[in-house]
Amino acid sequence: MQSKIKIGVVGCGYWGPNLIRNFRSLPDCQLQAVCDASVERLRHMQGLYPEAQVFTDFQTFLREGNLDAVVVATSVGLHYPMAKAALEAGKHTFVEKPMATSCAECDELIALAESKRLVLMAGHTFLFSSVVRKIKKIVDDGDIGDVRYISARRLNLGLFQKEINVAWDLAPHDISIIQYIMGEMPLSVNCRGSANVARNVHDITTMWLGFSRNRSAIIQSSWLDPRKTREMTIVGSRRMIVYDDVATLDKIRIFDARVDSPPHYDTFADFHYAYHYGDIYIPYVKQEEPLKVECQHFLDCIATGSQPISNGRQARDMVEILEAASESLTQDGAPVTLREPTGQPAKSGGLTIGQSEAAPTARNGRHGKRDRSSGRALNGAHNSNPESSQKPAAAKI
Repeated sequence: MQSKIKIGVVGCGYWGPNLIRNFRSLPDCQLQAVCDASVERLRHMQGLYPEAQVFTDFQTFLREGNLDAVVVATSVGLHYPMAKAALEAGKHTFVEKPMATSCAECDELIALAESKRLVLMAGHTFLFSSVVRKIKKIVDDGDIGDVRYISARRLNLGLFQKEINVAWDLAPHDISIIQYIMGEMPLSVNCRGSANVARNVHDITTMWLGFSRNRSAIIQSSWLDPRKTREMTIVGSRRMIVYDDVATLDKIRIFDARVDSPPHYDTFADFHYAYHYGDIYIPYVKQEEPLKVECQHFLDCIATGSQPISNGRQARDMVEILEAASESLTQDGAPVTLREPTGQPAKSGGLTIGQSEAAPTARNGRHGKRDRSSGRALNGAHNSNPESSQKPAAAKI
């Protein structure tokens, strides 16, 4: 009988308790320890999970916790140093999104995990959603035709943060879904926003991602909206999908709607758009908690030595997009180029999905060449060494 994987979770604030609950519920896992700076939070967690050891010091947690793997669910600024320390201690590591605050930090974590043959996984929960996977299948099967654009809105009142803006807080969910559906990195990123409450911390942003074949995606993020909105529209050449994650049931609706231009016309008077309005379809999707599936996937990857779906490279791609968005914000929404239209990295920098490069290089932005080896966390950008091209394992969905 295979022994259970001993898990320790650091961070018992907003999201950590959800991870603790899900890992503890899995038969392959033993909740070994939890760590937090707050004695009050630890006392509460110990009341719920008396079998787990509690620690207020992270280094003691790593040294004395008797752990196989560490889950990092702290504030974003602590993701990189804690993940690095866990990997250096020989622990498989799960890090909440975003994995780090720069591509350079991501590259270091990826290289460290590879050198020690450890699993490094990022918490991109929606990649494990049965609803999102259903949407991906519908798109891949060609049911909606060619994807023209995707529009995402993730809005709510709060929770305000001090060290990151709303794009870094909310947009990662939508970015991961959009990349999953599109199957590639965007060619360019634009982002504009405003800081209405806290100075220099944008609480409203609109991000535009340009993809190959004239496809695009728009992501609106806000901490200042009175209603909680989690909505995404995928517009195809034949049909359209509306995904409402707030809805209790019927999260996916497929609209048989489109607009066509006439194939031939002799004069402008002969030109008429044709609007098609058909039925609305609601496909059945079996509901299960994506976070639980994600936690099980992490355990499976540890047991089999496989690469996670949300591995270091996938996490790095997201951070590269967020860095470009932050750069665009500082330039009043000017586009920042990530890839050439051929799909190759812009000039000599960046990383194309499925490719690897030998050494870090500079990336070209709109206004010429920028050296990204020492940019600012969250608002700057960095060069990259990619992860090896090992194929990710399939999650048990």
